[in-house]
Amino acid sequence: MRSSWYKKISLIFGRRPPPNRLLLYLLSVLVLIVLLGSFSSKGYDSATASVRPDIYLNYRRLKEQALSDYLELKKLGANRVNDFALCGKERENYVPCYNVSANLLAGLKDGEEFDRHCELSRDQQHCLVRPPKDYKIPLLWPSGRDVVWSGNVKLSKDQFLSSGSMTKRLMLLEENQISFHSDDDMIIDGVKDYSHQIAEMIGLGSDAEFREAGVRNVLDIGCGFGSFSAHLLSLKLMSVCMAAYESTGSQVQLALERGLPAIIGNFISRQLPFPSLSYDMVHCTQCGIFWDDKDGMFLIEVDRVLKPGGYFVLTSPRSRKQESSAGTKKGSTSTPFEEFTEKLCWNLLAQQEDTFVWQKVTDVQCYVSIKQSTIPLCNGEDGQSYYRPLAQCISGTSSKRWFSIQNRSSGSLSSAELEVHGIDPEDFSEDLEQWRSALRNYWSLLSPLIFSDHPKRPGDEDPMPPYNMVRNVMDLSAHYGGLNSALLEARKSVWVMNVVPLGERNTLPVILDQGFAGVLHNWCEPFPTYPRTYDMLHAKGLLSHLATQSCNMIDLMLEMDRILRPEGWVIISDKVGPIETARTLVTQLRWEARVIDLQNGSDQRLLVCQKPFVRK
Repeated sequence: MRSSWYKKISLIFGRRPPPNRLLLYLLSVLVLIVLLGSFSSKGYDSATASVRPDIYLNYRRLKEQALSDYLELKKLGANRVNDFALCGKERENYVPCYNVSANLLAGLKDGEEFDRHCELSRDQQHCLVRPPKDYKIPLLWPSGRDVVWSGNVKLSKDQFLSSGSMTKRLMLLEENQISFHSDDDMIIDGVKDYSHQIAEMIGLGSDAEFREAGVRNVLDIGCGFGSFSAHLLSLKLMSVCMAAYESTGSQVQLALERGLPAIIGNFISRQLPFPSLSYDMVHCTQCGIFWDDKDGMFLIEVDRVLKPGGYFVLTSPRSRKQESSAGTKKGSTSTPFEEFTEKLCWNLLAQQEDTFVWQKVTDVQCYVSIKQSTIPLCNGEDGQSYYRPLAQCISGTSSKRWFSIQNRSSGSLSSAELEVHGIDPEDFSEDLEQWRSALRNYWSLLSPLIFSDHPKRPGDEDPMPPYNMVRNVMDLSAHYGGLNSALLEARKSVWVMNVVPLGERNTLPVILDQGFAGVLHNWCEPFPTYPRTYDMLHAKGLLSHLATQSCNMIDLMLEMDRILRPEGWVIISDKVGPIETARTLVTQLRWEARVIDLQNGSDQRLLVCQKPFVRK
């Protein structure tokens, strides 16, 4: 039997080799086992290193590790599964909550069908809004403020030709760019002359004195394409453009593409997402609003957001026709429009041709002493105003924040002003100091080395990102606006949209009183802006807050992807659990992501991401 098995084995493996050859085979097998064991050990160490939280003591080492991890993850990118699909071409400029067809089917009319109604347009389609075919990364400031790529906005040549004469003088439509004239090129009827005219009408020598007159922030209603706001921004004033949603030729979309502050909003049936006493000036140039309609409720809304001593600037031929032949005579009550402004305790300061300037009274007793007034005072505060129905009452008169814009401190908020907001000045200072330190670390982390295929050579200094690397930042949970303050102190060429989430402590009044841009928002709903309108998104503690609001994190991440431009950055600071969940989701968004443990003794982590430029 042994002989038969031996023959079979011999047929398979051949004749029995000599002993020295068997020894050679055995040694070869042992060497292979040792080598495979070594490779396996290294592979295991590499795999476990990718999930073990590495500890670093400074941000330079964090950057080096982030680069290493990114290059490693990029090699594994082909193995990703369950990525969200791209939306169809029809959604390239998609803005949720503005569905006129759905609103009409719900019975909305009298203009309300054009208003924001998130409750009627719940679209659960989970997909990534793609950029247009001809989309290009916006130019850096300051050149990007005056030149934008025409393929980035939905504006046709016919819409440009049908625009007003001022717009045609300010804008030039070229083959693949839209160019805006600078102030130096505008000699007659230009933006600079118009701004200077307004300054003279309120008693100033020039528009450079706006801040000295207490004007820090301006709400520019129906802002056209943002040229007035751009000029005010050059004067260190925060001017926020606000206009209605438009499917094409959007004022807000073009203003944001220029890198200017803007938000979708309108005067139809609901209050604006600002508390009372928010703005130093409200401006309207042919903004298409009939201010004396609906029993003056639109003017009441302007009064609500206007601070005591603030200005309402209106340039409109229609308003000129409403005036009597007396023209510039103050106190004229010859028209319903003028009668209503008197009931609001507004004083007509001046009129020049089609431009009128009113000033809101600073004495709260005016509202009580007016005889035959049909406008009652509102009960209580409206600091949490969020798209409530328009109210036919005067608000803010009982607020501790009722003080004239001309009497406040010219620089940062004083201790007395902070105490009016219920904020401990020491807590405010500590918060700002933390943001100064955080910004230095952020700016270092956002070095292009993190997301670059070309690492620096040994011995090279760490190249810092340029001051104008980003034009705008949305702080999704802004608290006191400390990130905004730190960016200004560091002289970064950037403005911040400070968002105060609904359900958190309402700190929006102190943000606006610092002269910053800000808005209330419920992050269970989409934000009122167009796709690809922000260069950077920042959120601290928002994920934990959303968990208490029963909101879906997937919806938030998809919304962040919608409003973030290609190659834009995201920084999320939160606890370990929400950060790890978010990290899993952002990989499905195709973002490059890195979780960073700052080793400060807490369970806080940073999630630093960059959105890729996906073309398809």
